[in-house]
Amino acid sequence: MLRAYTTLHKQGYGMSVECWEGDTLVGGLYGLKIGRCFFGESMFAAVSNASKAAFITFARDYAGKLAIIDCQVHTHHLASLGARFISRVSFLDTIQRNLD
Repeated sequence: MLRAYTTLHKQGYGMSVECWEGDTLVGGLYGLKIGRCFFGESMFAAVSNASKAAFITFARDYAGKLAIIDCQVHTHHLASLGARFISRVSFLDTIQRNLD
């Protein structure tokens, strides 16, 4: 996974948003950005709410620039951050219109 995501990052697709406490990585998220779509792969936190802070920062920085942030699975945690369920038809239509 590390090698694959490093390669994807070098190609301009792999992205991560990280939260650091001093020299220690304490949380974040990573995934792929293709066109105006972000496909989240995973969120992690070693410190409470660090992944939430990373996600909120990411969403703020990309507001208006992305058509969709795909969270893969609708969960209570993601809903608390503003995620909403959309139909498969709507999802496929959105990504088809926004992939480069």
